[in-house]
Amino acid sequence: MIVEITNIIAGLVLAAGIVTSLPAIGPSIGKVAKWLGGFQTIIGIIAIIVGIIYFGLQGIVAVVAGLILALGILPSIPAVGKSIEKLAKWLGRFQTIIGVIAIIIGIWGLL
Repeated sequence: MIVEITNIIAGLVLAAGIVTSLPAIGPSIGKVAKWLGGFQTIIGIIAIIVGIIYFGLQGIVAVVAGLILALGILPSIPAVGKSIEKLAKWLGRFQTIIGVIAIIIGIWGLL
């Protein structure tokens, strides 16, 4: 259950630009997503850790979302930081799509 909630939160931050366009609930979710965006790096680190612990489909989505969210601190990882940063930058081009997928997979896992 923790990995599903992590995916939903990470997905909201990643897809903050488009959630406001949802009818009726969009503006409210948009405010929450923008507020959560202030904790982007922390959410990214938590998503990576939770994704590794709960490995599976939910875990893979959490790791991918976490890499994008934690992009700012990835270069400080010894030995592999630069390589992971390149991967995260490439994934960042698909940020909104990955965010929507993370939200859907997270909700699906809770059902």
